[in-house]
This record gives sequence, C-alpha cells and structure tokens, in this order.
Amino acid sequence: MWSDSHCHLHICEREVPLDDLLTRARTNGVELVVTIGIEVASSERALAIARQHEGVFSSAGVHPNDAVAWNDEAGERVDGLLSHDEVVAVGETGLDYYRDHTPHDVQRAAFRDHIELAKRHGKPLVIHTRESTTAAIEDLESVDPPTKLIFHCWSGNTDELKRVLELDAHVSFAGNVSFKSAEDLRAAALLVPPDRLLVETDSPFLAPVPHRGKPNEPAFVAAVGKAVAEARGEDESEVARATTANARRVFGLAL
Repeated sequence: MWSDSHCHLHICEREVPLDDLLTRARTNGVELVVTIGIEVASSERALAIARQHEGVFSSAGVHPNDAVAWNDEAGERVDGLLSHDEVVAVGETGLDYYRDHTPHDVQRAAFRDHIELAKRHGKPLVIHTRESTTAAIEDLESVDPPTKLIFHCWSGNTDELKRVLELDAHVSFAGNVSFKSAEDLRAAALLVPPDRLLVETDSPFLAPVPHRGKPNEPAFVAAVGKAVAEARGEDESEVARATTANARRVFGLAL
C-alpha cells in the first residue's frame, strides 16, 4: 500500500470532487494521504478535509511565496490548528528563491517562526526549497532544529543531500523523479537511506510519467514510487512498504 506524503486537495477539489479523487486513490492502493496547507485559509480547509475523509491528514502553515501574509495573527491561527490531532505537520514552509515573490528576509523570518512551531508541537516540519536548499539548511543549522524534518519534492544537489541527511531529515520525491531529464533526482533517490525515504504527488502539480499533461492526483503516487524503485533497483512493493511505514512514523500515525 502506498502513501502520498504531500498533496494539495484544497486545490484538486476545484476541478474534481474529492470523493472521486480519494476513491481512485484507494483503488490504486493508496492508504494514507497528507493534504498540505499553504496559507491560513487553505490550512483550515485541509483540516476540514481530513476530518471528512478516512485516511487523510493535514498540515498547517504558510508557503514562502505567501510569507508577506505571515504575521502575529497568522501565527496564532496556525498555532491553534496544530493543536488538532488530524493536523500532523507544520508547513509547508521554507524558502523559494526561484519565483522570488517575497523578499528573502521575510521568507527566512517566517521560516524561523515555523521552525519554532514545529518544536513546540513536536510535529514534523515540511520544507519547500527551490534554488534555496543551502540557505534553508543554514537556517536549520543555526538553531536547535526540530527532531522531525521533511524536505518535500527534493531538488537539491548531492552535497545538500548529505547535509540534510546529517540533520536526520526525511527526503520526499515527487513526480519529476520520473521525468526523462531527471537523472540527478534518480541518483539522489538511490542515496537516501530506506528509513528516510518518502514519496508524494504534490497534486495537482508535477504529474509523473505516464500521466504528464494531466492534473496530478494521489492515485498517481504509485507511478512516483515506480520511478524511485527503478532508480534504487528495488521492488515496487518494497518501496511502497518502506515509504508508507516512514510516513506513518514521521507523522506520528499508528504503524
């Protein structure tokens, strides 16, 4: 059975009824889905979705591209959401230096606040990095980091991967690991220890081969897992077992 450790059902539901999406996911062997908030409103919606659907959990946080909206009120609302059992992670947070929608100092201040929230609640920190992995690592290394870290949709280089593994982080691979041009990602997937490995869809974005060009959805996580398994020279069933056990462990869910 598979787990989708990172998707955005609040965006997916704009095009497809959630009941249909989640039925297809279960039919394709997906037992666990974590839907990720990217600002306060979507974090609240993510919690509502998790409460309505078995096997779905949520996160709460503000994406770095929206970090200008991070203030005391937003922090208090996210803090409140994190008190609920269905909310199993903080984020997504982190740094995005590719789109550059938000000044870097504003992003880093919000990231530091999310780090503290993760430590306070004892929940994993879901980290977005784009052309900013080293900066995010430096921010984590400059403090006493949370005990549970997840670098989602991995895009860093080999040296950065070694550093995040030294932080005891989990590393999650998304649909782009299946792209023909993604030899570097497949090489990275081979280097991640089996107990730190996660897979995700990042739905509705980054649909994997053979679904490219379609809106992504949790049912497609098996295609991500297939690409990871091929990169590692392992059976798909073993990658499914390991990544699902890892997801349950890092999110504090029963094995």
